[in-house]
Formats: sequence, C-alpha cells, structure tokens
Amino acid sequence: MGQVLDNILQFADELRAEGAEGDRLMRLSDTSAKRLRDSGVIRMLQPKEYGGFEAHPREFAETAMGIGAIDGATGWVSGIVGVHPWELAFFDRRAQDEIWGEDPDTWMASPYAPMGVAKPVDGGYILNGRWSFSSGTDHCGWVMIGATVGDQDGKPLTPPQHLHVLLPRSDYDIDQDSWNVVGLRGTGSKDLIVKDAYIPAYRTLSAKKVFDGSAPKEFGRTQTLYNFPFSCIFPLGITSSLIGIAEGALACHINAQRERVTVSGVAIKEDPHVLFAIGEAAAEIAASRAAILETVDRFWDMTEKGEEVSFELRAIGRRTQAAAAWRAVRAVDEIFARSGGGALQLNTPMQRFWRDAHAGLAHAIHVPGSIFYASALTQMGGEPQGPHRSMI
Repeated sequence: MGQVLDNILQFADELRAEGAEGDRLMRLSDTSAKRLRDSGVIRMLQPKEYGGFEAHPREFAETAMGIGAIDGATGWVSGIVGVHPWELAFFDRRAQDEIWGEDPDTWMASPYAPMGVAKPVDGGYILNGRWSFSSGTDHCGWVMIGATVGDQDGKPLTPPQHLHVLLPRSDYDIDQDSWNVVGLRGTGSKDLIVKDAYIPAYRTLSAKKVFDGSAPKEFGRTQTLYNFPFSCIFPLGITSSLIGIAEGALACHINAQRERVTVSGVAIKEDPHVLFAIGEAAAEIAASRAAILETVDRFWDMTEKGEEVSFELRAIGRRTQAAAAWRAVRAVDEIFARSGGGALQLNTPMQRFWRDAHAGLAHAIHVPGSIFYASALTQMGGEPQGPHRSMI
C-alpha cells in the first residue's frame, strides 16, 4: 500500500461522514478537500522538481480506487484532478513556474473538451466559451481546458485545430447553479464561463501533441511516466475511482448483510441466492480491478523499454478500461437489488455508492461504442478513421 493512500486511510471515517455533507453542498466539503491536499494525492503524477512524487500510474490508480471506496465523490476528484499535473509537466516552463512556483499544492480543474474558441492575437489568444463538468473546480486555483483555434473573426478553423490552455481563477467564472444531479453530487462538476480572456501563447499546448506523445519529447521529459500513453493515463483516474466506488458498495453491502434477517425470518447468511450474488459481484469487481492494473503494468513495461505502444494495443487497452467500468457497475446493481429496502434510506451510504456508480458510468470516457468498434476493426487489419480514433 502506498504512502499517499496510508495518509488518506487514517481519515477514512471522517471522509465517509463528509461524503453526506458533500452531497448536500454539491461539492467536496472543505474538510475533504483539505485531507486530499494534505495527503499528496494530487501531486502523485507531478514532476519532482515541483514537489511531486512521479509515482507509478499503478500506484495512482490504486490510490484513486482506495479513496473511491471510502467516498465516491472524493475518489472521483482525486482521479480527475490528479491527472492534470501529468500534462502540465509538458507546458512551457514559465507556465509551470506560474502555477507551482509558490505553491506545489495548487490544483487545476478541467475539462479537455474543446468547448470554446481561441482567437489568435499578438502574443497569444483571446478565449471565449462555456465548459461543462469541471470536477472539483471550487477547490482549484487554475483550469486546464480545451479550445478550438479560430480565425480573426472567432470562427473555428477547418480542419479544426485544438489546444489545451491554462487560465488562473481570476479569468473565468463558475456557474454555481449548473450542477444539480442525482449522483457524484459532491464532485461539484460545474460549468465554467470564459469571456474575452487573454491567454499568452506559453500557456497553450497542442492537443494533438499530447495525444500522440510528442509533447513530452519536445519538452525533454525522458521519464517513463511522462512518455506513458495519454489514452491510458487520462481515463485511468476516472475508471479507477469508479471501480473504487464499486468496491465501496460491495463492502457496504457485505457489512449490512451480516446480521440481516429477511421478513420470513431467515438470516441472509442462510440464503444461498444472496450469497451467490455477493460472490459473483465480488469476482466481477475484482476482475475489473485486475484488468485495469494489468494494462497499466504492461504499457509501463513497454514504455520503459522504449517500445511503441501501438494504436491497436491502445485501442484494446481502452476497450479493457471501458468494459471494466461497465462490469463493475453491473455488479453493483446485482448486490443493490438484494440489499433490501433499508439500502434506499438516504442516511445510508449504500444508496450513494449506487447513485455515484451510475453517474460515473455516464462519463464520456466510458462510452463503449466507438472504442469497441475501433479495437475490433484494428484487430481485423482495418484502419479506424475520424472520431473512431478519438481518445485512443
């Protein structure tokens, strides 16, 4: 078990209790955010010269799982916000100094979707747009978001060119009324609004160079961590936290069933059907965990040896990742259906794990259609085109 997760586990009871408060606030409580900050989880993928740990992605994944099993929203924020330092490591040194120079615990929100237009001006760009689903944003001092490059009139170029850009908290607004959802409420994944913000060129990075792996090479990052495939490490925190949520649901269910007696007076321990469902769900969740970690380990070994992780392998890796998420949530459904009416009570954590699991499955990174198509076509010798190559 890693030191960061050890740091978190000592406050497990507190974080569980704060999960209900996060649900009410529709953001992480200040206490939960402080525990994450103090633990170092957001610095796990951060460069050592800026106070980071440069941890193995497997350890990062296991930490996100462990936190998700305590509280879903806290694990989700750990997994998403925790990936951003990995990419900041490729930005111009001036940008890294601005964000981490005075405080290595500065957090960055996202999303990467190019929901705004960056119009070129002298020395940089003027950015306008609105971005949805900025998880953990209330506790972040900067944002790393996607933008489409526009022409002088602000019209997106054809073919599109995409950037990842950095803005300080003073340059964007958070729509506090934009997040009122059924699950992962505590993530506070609110909308961001940017109006005529100036972005110097050094605070931008070509999205294509991040996706194809050339960004870290251009910067001079030689560490295995920073040459790891984007399409594996970006979904990693998200899916790992979701698997952690499933593990938390399973633990919660088992604990509740130990002394439970049915209306017919039969102890659950005597019901073979419920016990079978628990065993099957446990096996499915464990399989999801193992599949994710095996991909990470295999890609790490290849990257460390200087071997190319081909498009086909990346597509299969994404297929494994998406399938793991769906498998774990289906397992949660099986045990929730056998948890009894008590699990519906809002004062029990079981219903929140169930809601959070389904909300996590709705993330775009878990949509299986295009990924399954691309992996199958590639294995048959075909060449996926256009959107079927996205995030692979």
